[in-house]
Amino acid sequence: MPTYDYLCKTNGKVVEVRHPMAKTVRTWGELCQLAGIDPGDTPGDAPVERLITGGHVVSSASLKNPEPCGGGTCGMPACGGGTCMME
Repeated sequence: MPTYDYLCKTNGKVVEVRHPMAKTVRTWGELCQLAGIDPGDTPGDAPVERLITGGHVVSSASLKNPEPCGGGTCGMPACGGGTCMME
């Protein structure tokens, strides 16, 4: 599930939450409920905006269980080296 950062201009706080891409968070109250935090003195109907943050690309080689890149008879596309790691 993706992680998103939201800014509440009313209180200046940025909160990070995870939710499906199809979900829309519009208010401080919704955001606090999703994050499991206390809304404090900020009104629940205070608007929030999703911040654009840099995405992270993770190479399968950096994982503990990298997936093979294919390229041989396995039917997967070839990797940069052209050899199939599955064979």
